[in-house]
Amino acid sequence: MTRPAMPKAIRFTLVSIRDLALSAGPFALLAAALLLLAYLWLDPTPPKKVTLATGPAQSAYDEFGKRYKKALAANGIEVTLLATEGSSANLRLLREGKVDLGFVQGGSDARAASEESGIESLGSLFVEPVWLFYREQAAQAVEPSGTLGALPQLAGLRLNVGTPGSGVPTLMDKLFEANGIAPGGIRLSALEQTPATVAFLGGEIDALVFASAPESLMVQMLLQTPGVKLMDFGQSEAYSRRFPFLTPVLLPRGVVDLAHDVPKQNVRLVATTTAMLAREGTHPALLQLFVQAARDFHAPPGWFNRAGAFPTTEHSEYPISREAERTIKSGAPFLQRYLPFWLANLVERMWLVLGIIIAILLPLSRIVPPLYEFRIRSRVFRWYGQLREIENRMQAGEDPAQLAQELEQLEQRAGKVSVPLSYADELYALRNNVALVRRKLEER
Repeated sequence: MTRPAMPKAIRFTLVSIRDLALSAGPFALLAAALLLLAYLWLDPTPPKKVTLATGPAQSAYDEFGKRYKKALAANGIEVTLLATEGSSANLRLLREGKVDLGFVQGGSDARAASEESGIESLGSLFVEPVWLFYREQAAQAVEPSGTLGALPQLAGLRLNVGTPGSGVPTLMDKLFEANGIAPGGIRLSALEQTPATVAFLGGEIDALVFASAPESLMVQMLLQTPGVKLMDFGQSEAYSRRFPFLTPVLLPRGVVDLAHDVPKQNVRLVATTTAMLAREGTHPALLQLFVQAARDFHAPPGWFNRAGAFPTTEHSEYPISREAERTIKSGAPFLQRYLPFWLANLVERMWLVLGIIIAILLPLSRIVPPLYEFRIRSRVFRWYGQLREIENRMQAGEDPAQLAQELEQLEQRAGKVSVPLSYADELYALRNNVALVRRKLEER
């Protein structure tokens, strides 16, 4: 059965694609193997699911958690929100490896952050003022004016400091100790934020305190509730000097409601700075996405910060992630501005390996042209051995008719040899040499 004739457009070419592929094949396989090993080692593709520890329902942590969930979903990452009691609970879950990231406010844990291992910070996101609300009627029992301005004035009142997992009890213990308030001097309760607010409005407790961003629905509601006052920390500067994790902030007059002039005067507060913490080993691409979202959510101006003040690497009690620091300073990488996240991330994390592989294969690739040339020329040169044998037998005096028949068969086979046009001279040289041996045979 004869094979179909090869189309001229394929047969008459300057380069044989097939032979070139066979010559370069081993190097292509080596490059593919190195790329696969590098991919497995670098693991450039982030996991599709991540767990974020937030806080109580309707808290600022809860609201921000929902925003991060929506932002990362746009890049195919599913964020599971884990509602907790607050900062201390989030820090414990991070240490236990039960969550990947969590919101943690400064000074919410008794353990020194410098002793922490396995946790890094993605930067400070926003300030959380210490909101100490009290009922004016209850305050009149200890202060006739009904206005409180110092923690010792809370003596004898019923104060809710929140659950231990919120981190606020630890913070308040430090402030009570600094003010010389003995344990038991204030009647404390540890209700969650929502039940505590209900009890506060119902007159079952006299005051409640929590640290939260102004975006908290509870804060917004209590600031505009008649008969409820916000304590003015007249010693806010002193608190910031005594406790590095605290900073003095000012709630400007009228910022809550300009039409109704709420609050009616500037209120001095102390605030902690909330950071997003992550377990060491969390995929760098995930950290990058969270910080990019943080730049969108926390960079606009707010009640207590100017535009662009957050996120920041300042005020951090934990080591800053290198990925987070780079993203805070430079924003989204160049490729992510023009390519889908998964592709840009892959190229960004593999480009160095690609450079190394190219540096290794470039010297080896010099072998490909000689190898290609050898494959093409060997199609022609392998017939010279048979031609030389016929010539030697002719000189030895063998039967000319038999040799002429073998020579004719050789010429027919050589005529079917296909080589690129750039090597056609080798083929025609073979045919000329066959003709030369035939003339010698005819002379014999």
